[in-house]
Amino acid sequence: MKTLPNTELREWLGSCLAVPRWIDDVMARAPFASTAALLLAAREAATPLSRAEVDEALAGHPRIGDAPRGDSQAARFSRGEQRSADAHDEALAAAIAEGNRAYEQKFDRVFLIRAAGRSRTQILNELNRRLQLHDEAEVRIVESELRDIALLRLASLAGKASE
Repeated sequence: MKTLPNTELREWLGSCLAVPRWIDDVMARAPFASTAALLLAAREAATPLSRAEVDEALAGHPRIGDAPRGDSQAARFSRGEQRSADAHDEALAAAIAEGNRAYEQKFDRVFLIRAAGRSRTQILNELNRRLQLHDEAEVRIVESELRDIALLRLASLAGKASE
């Protein structure tokens, strides 16, 4: 992995997980000799995320099924992650929108899931399952999903930089 200037690495991290404490913790361990070292530092810094950090990170995430706005790296990631073979199924889209509303009413935050590699049907099934959980269990799942998303995004960026 090539050594990135601190400003570029900070931008990368911000597009992966919008939590300033996490970004600062990862930056404190730079430079990284390899992608594996970067990902290890990122995982460790994101374990755990506080409830306030979960809320902070969710502020920038679009609802599942909503088109991300803008052309930021985070928006480009979201667009790519939400692509699936069943993305144009209107009945499925309506069910996810209804599930999003129920989730937001129950938990007072957007539903977040690592969408990459999942169909909309799988996402809907997980949304319905998670609606049955209590808040403390659900926030721990959201924390894990945020960490997974951040690491996938960071690995993608690091892979492109190595090309």
